[in-house]
Amino acid sequence: QVQLVESGGGLVQAGGSLRLSCTAARSIFRISTINWYRQAPGKQRELVAGITGGGRTNYADSVKGRFTISRDNFKNTVYLQMNSLKSEDTAVYYCNAYETSTWGQGTQVTVSS
Repeated sequence: QVQLVESGGGLVQAGGSLRLSCTAARSIFRISTINWYRQAPGKQRELVAGITGGGRTNYADSVKGRFTISRDNFKNTVYLQMNSLKSEDTAVYYCNAYETSTWGQGTQVTVSS
């Protein structure tokens, strides 16, 4: 099973940027589809962005043009670059390995207005 560890969350002002990282312990990561989800208080978990092993990406409409997902297979890491952050981006962000249904522990992102 692929173990995932997220990092990079924190407190930022609206309009600012953060970069989240999701690192896996195993090389199988390189062929895994990795997704970023988020869950705000009182809301359902939602898909934010995903990237396949081949590098194909997809984004939720709410983050298109502001967030960029990328991967570095040599480092077994997927990144989520978040720019122009809004208060509604406040949530716990989780990474997920699609093929194994593995989840990380989550990292808190708080955007102050």
